Amino acid sequence: MEKSTQIFGLRAIIEAISANETIDKVFLQKGLNGDLFNELLTLVRQKGINSSYVPIEKLNRLTKNNHQGAVAQISPIAFHDFETLIDTTIANTTTPLFLLLDQLSDVRNFGAIIRTAECTGVDGIIIQKKGGAPVNGDTIKTSAGAVFKVPICKVDHIKDAMFHLQASGVKVIAATEKTNNTVYDVSFKEPCAIIMGSEGRGINPSVLKLADAKAKLPLLGTIESLNVSVACGAFLYEAVRQRL
Repeated sequence: MEKSTQIFGLRAIIEAISANETIDKVFLQKGLNGDLFNELLTLVRQKGINSSYVPIEKLNRLTKNNHQGAVAQISPIAFHDFETLIDTTIANTTTPLFLLLDQLSDVRNFGAIIRTAECTGVDGIIIQKKGGAPVNGDTIKTSAGAVFKVPICKVDHIKDAMFHLQASGVKVIAATEKTNNTVYDVSFKEPCAIIMGSEGRGINPSVLKLADAKAKLPLLGTIESLNVSVACGAFLYEAVRQRL
């Protein structure tokens, strides 16, 4: 975690949240109590900020400063409002292309995906508030700065984002091996959103069953899966190929 993206101390984090700083995640010391700690905890819950309880050793590794039992990670970018981005893009773009990331956890995969998304003209990336990789220094570096060029939205639940997209006439295509269709059998020529799953689990089953179409990449070797950022690139460039 870079110093420029870190706040430590209970009062400092409370002030940052109250000032509407874009907080990616708050690390809280296990077993801590007290009025100030409870005030911070209430704010974190009210604002739906991603948080986790960790041992004091973890906080000591994150900062050498007096953290008082709390360290927050600030996002270096401002996130876009989901509904505004979708509605504006649909109004101004003939065939929008969106990307949904279902709790992708590796920051370097996230950065690589953002870079490819920028190169393929993706109109917006949608991630879930909790459970996904943060936008931090590693994300920025791996994205080669593309993180500042592609709009990124955070939503409470990926399923709600899917419902809104579908109601807006956007076809949702899931990248999954649980289908007989390959990526070359599916049409990307209309407004669409591609869902990529997490590195270990793939797309959540409850999310997968809501997709309008499913597609997989043909694997001709003996290894059963591709790195998610590589797979995402293959999907995005098939969309580009069909639209050119």
